[in-house]
Amino acid sequence: MADYEDNDDESRLFLDAVKDARPLKPSRLDQHPLPTPKPKPVPRQLLRDERQALADSLSDGYIPAHELESGEELLYLRDGHSPDILSKLRRGHWVVQAAIDLHGLVSDEARMYVAEFLAHCKKRGIRCVRIIHGKGLSSRNREPVLKHKLRNWLMQKDEVIAYAQARPQEGGSGAVIVLLKA
Repeated sequence: MADYEDNDDESRLFLDAVKDARPLKPSRLDQHPLPTPKPKPVPRQLLRDERQALADSLSDGYIPAHELESGEELLYLRDGHSPDILSKLRRGHWVVQAAIDLHGLVSDEARMYVAEFLAHCKKRGIRCVRIIHGKGLSSRNREPVLKHKLRNWLMQKDEVIAYAQARPQEGGSGAVIVLLKA
């Protein structure tokens, strides 16, 4: 019972303390809430331009000044780099950090996919990648169309130091291992 009496005393004290108080006038903020912030604009044209620049960075008509090729095996080493890099790459010295598969893609799709993949790897600091291009068993004339195009595309990219045909357990003649700049 004593608890109820204490509450009554406290209520009376409170009411006595606020008897001369007047309610506040409503402020402008109460009447009109703040507008929600507008979302940041999406630079659609910039994104389209960057995508087109990626597509334009790889050409099917590129004819390399020189390349190392032994039969059907793909080998390439950019000028100014040690031949040891190529032998280490062929032996699997570097760990493959990322890979893509071009199976089922037409040439233009594959070119864009490779360009975007290499740009992504460059941003993430990835050094060694595998690109599976296929052996061409499903294509017309049973020849690897993307294999030869990929060779030219990779030579056009400054971030590519070297590439070599993958070892048999990594895809053999249907894949290439690429070493990128740090």
